[in-house]
Amino acid sequence: MNALVERLGRDRFLPVAVLDTPGDAVPLVEGLAAGGLGLVEVTLRSAAGLPGLALVAGRTDVLVGAGTVLTVAQVDAVVAAGAAYVVTPGFSPAVVERCLELGVPVLPGVATPGEVMAALALGLDTVKLFPARELGGPAMVDALRGPFPGLRVVPSGGITRDVAPDYLRRPGVLAVSGSWVTPRGPVSAEAVRQAARATVAHLSAGVDA
Repeated sequence: MNALVERLGRDRFLPVAVLDTPGDAVPLVEGLAAGGLGLVEVTLRSAAGLPGLALVAGRTDVLVGAGTVLTVAQVDAVVAAGAAYVVTPGFSPAVVERCLELGVPVLPGVATPGEVMAALALGLDTVKLFPARELGGPAMVDALRGPFPGLRVVPSGGITRDVAPDYLRRPGVLAVSGSWVTPRGPVSAEAVRQAARATVAHLSAGVDA
């Protein structure tokens, strides 16, 4: 089991962050760690993403990965910056294969059974379902469970704190990802800590209910 899958199974939540400045990454990860979350996906959707990732990569308390990775060149760039894992919005065999070559865990986005089969053919058993809400939400997770009983899914896209437990109670859902703990704007470590702590408590209570 790779470190990404292990941490996803523990936290059940992957915070997704779009940075406005590279320096925002520091209070962000400090707040997540203090609030009990050990993962963050720093996306490349802003120019601050790559340098911000480089500022906080390599931490042991928060596993910092790169998201919205679209090309092989971006894989090389984020790995050079220290990304512990790679997350993609869609399924690209070339991107996945490059991650495997470099020995970096990858969580590729899938939206169809065909893409799931392509991921399985490359030796992956954990994928991101994206965009989960538009694909049918928890019902899509249930539908995939039939032909792919061993698949581990991380739904993403349109996931809110309130609906997250409904996904997490389903067999095969390893974790969910979302941005409610890491909204854009000036980052306060204390605000992130409070949001992270509230999320940990909410998800724990919701899954056990």
